[in-house]
Amino acid sequence: MNSKKINRKNFLKLTGMTAGAAAVIGSLRLMKDDIFSDKKYQHTSFSKIKMNLDKEKTPVYISAAQNPTKKAMEEAVSNTVEAASDFKWLKKGQTVFIKPVLNSGNPYPATTNPVALSAMIRLLRRKGAGRVIVGDMSGIEHLKFFEDRTTGSSRKLMEASGMLSAVTEAGGEPYFFEKAGWDSFYEDTTDKPGLWKKNIMMPSILKEADHIVLMPRCSRHILAGSSLGLKAVVGYWRTDTRLEYHYNAKSLHELTAEGNRATTLLDKQRLVVSTGDKLLSTVGPDDGYIQTPDEALVIVSESVVAHDMVSLAWLLHNRTTLPEDMQNKFLDHSTGVAKIVNKVVVKMLSGWGKAAASETLFKNDLKTIWDDRVLNHGYKISGGIPDIDLVNVKSRVSEKTLKKLHAMVHG
Repeated sequence: MNSKKINRKNFLKLTGMTAGAAAVIGSLRLMKDDIFSDKKYQHTSFSKIKMNLDKEKTPVYISAAQNPTKKAMEEAVSNTVEAASDFKWLKKGQTVFIKPVLNSGNPYPATTNPVALSAMIRLLRRKGAGRVIVGDMSGIEHLKFFEDRTTGSSRKLMEASGMLSAVTEAGGEPYFFEKAGWDSFYEDTTDKPGLWKKNIMMPSILKEADHIVLMPRCSRHILAGSSLGLKAVVGYWRTDTRLEYHYNAKSLHELTAEGNRATTLLDKQRLVVSTGDKLLSTVGPDDGYIQTPDEALVIVSESVVAHDMVSLAWLLHNRTTLPEDMQNKFLDHSTGVAKIVNKVVVKMLSGWGKAAASETLFKNDLKTIWDDRVLNHGYKISGGIPDIDLVNVKSRVSEKTLKKLHAMVHG
């Protein structure tokens, strides 16, 4: 099991940010707060949500590469996706938009696996797709995108991550939302009234796409707890939408789930495809302990909620195997650090005045998948907890792993 600790430079950078924020906005007192001090935002327990047994089981297809080579992973991705979909939704010549995770320029698993991305582009081409567009917009720490100015480049970050060459060599078309400008976004609504006060600003390139394939990674997240498929939606949003998201921090988890109910995504998103051969098992979203599980898992589903249930189970299961000296218990479990870091994010989005007035983030610990507020709200707004049917493609996943994941996603 290979690994990599969060490096000293990034650790000092993070702790320096939190200390500076505390000094400016008087947030040291937040370190004493308990996550459940505001009962309204206490996570919903599994017992209070009903599993959706009235509908058919929701399949999640899993497989594993039999060795760590690029070819083996490409084959595992292609085989799992083809098992999950008959591609009847794709007509010859249609445009497919692939949404990866490009929150930074750091390589996989801090960002999407370029090998999986290349395999997906080639598969879509074989199935008859015309344009295959791959696009995202990086996070505020690395890209400052405002109405009157832009600093940084998602293209350069995609190049640094290793994804850009994978996209172009496979015949994909890279696209970066900020390059099209502030006015190249449109207002999208969710399918039912919720916590969002304004409509969500989405990139207009999605209007040119007939279908969307989401390709996240499997990672911890210092604010939300995890960064899987549902959390990847933030990459679509214009800066003003991201500001509302972080400003109204008490409901950040629930806003994440509701963002996935945007009309465009409900109409066009066909598949969620991720790999779990490497995990960012601590801290996140950009840096942390890189863990290499014993099995190079591939996870595919038509449902982002179902996908995330299995992806989170895989992350949490592997975290139990972390050596003691590789765990980052302070950054992973501190509610105070998360609160301060969110204030810093608001500051970068709009200044210290807005940061001081913003809500306090309440981060709950993730011991099981039923502790995840993003998923729990996702169940509520999508009809209940999916009854997961784990499909072991070509029987490549061990019975031990299959049984473990089954137990974790069925309570």
